[in-house]
Amino acid sequence: EVQLVESGGGSVQAGGSLRLSCAASGYTGSNYVMGWFRQAPGKEREGILSIDTSGNIMNALSVKGRFTISRDNARNTLILQMNSLQPEDTALYYCAASSLLRYSSLDRSPYNYWGQGIQVTVSS
Repeated sequence: EVQLVESGGGSVQAGGSLRLSCAASGYTGSNYVMGWFRQAPGKEREGILSIDTSGNIMNALSVKGRFTISRDNARNTLILQMNSLQPEDTALYYCAASSLLRYSSLDRSPYNYWGQGIQVTVSS
């Protein structure tokens, strides 16, 4: 069974940094497109960064230049490095994997595996 487990969330002041990790098990992660999504209270879940098996990255404008995504296929780990955090980045952050995609995508529909989510809170 495929499992994704996020870690590294928490609270930080505006301008600070956090690093989220996603540990994958139950499959060979290198064959899957991976992504990070987030959902703020009262809002739709949005894709913020995605990386495909060739390392090609797609990012949302809201995080461009501040957040980066990387993957360690040997360790089946996905990383989200978040810098210059702002209060509007406060949300539940989800790791996701897709066995259906070939290329990066911020559309949540093709992602068939999801982590449980982890809270990130940024105070002003």
